[in-house]
Amino acid sequence: MKKYIIIIINLLGILNLSAQNKPAVEKNLIKLNLLLPGVVYEHGFNNKNTLYSELSIGFGYRNNSFSGNSWIFLPVINEQFRHYYNLEKRSLNGKRTAGNSGNFLALNAIYNFKSFSTNDNNYGYNDSSFIIAPVWGMQRTYKHNFNLGLNAGVGYLFYSDKNYDNNSFVPVINFSIGWVIGK
Repeated sequence: MKKYIIIIINLLGILNLSAQNKPAVEKNLIKLNLLLPGVVYEHGFNNKNTLYSELSIGFGYRNNSFSGNSWIFLPVINEQFRHYYNLEKRSLNGKRTAGNSGNFLALNAIYNFKSFSTNDNNYGYNDSSFIIAPVWGMQRTYKHNFNLGLNAGVGYLFYSDKNYDNNSFVPVINFSIGWVIGK
């Protein structure tokens, strides 16, 4: 009888250790984005799902036949509900999963505020907008907390001005370079 109890205790211990070694997303991750200057907070809900929240400064360039060339600068809020689907596979292959290094599917919502650039003109539309898109992405955090991210998909663009009816499908591409803070 003692033999069976020892075997059961050992099996429970092994199962407990294997469950603890299962890769999971970080509970709280703060990053600085260098390409589009901003800050990112990623909150882990469970082993595979996070809410990614980014506040950054976006920019763009346009060429208008009426007013010439202009640059626009605008605040951007980017929210994503991410599902990381390959953490176990990365871990089994000896690859990093720290810093949420993995591939994900996400529902992305982007709010672009009205531009605060100084060369605003009357011939180009420059009001706030909202984009919602499903995206595929990948994120890697390397040694010394260096972080790369890429996600892409197709979304639908809504303008906040009801008088401007030019809503449409748009490509959504986000590439980021930065650092994880505090790890």
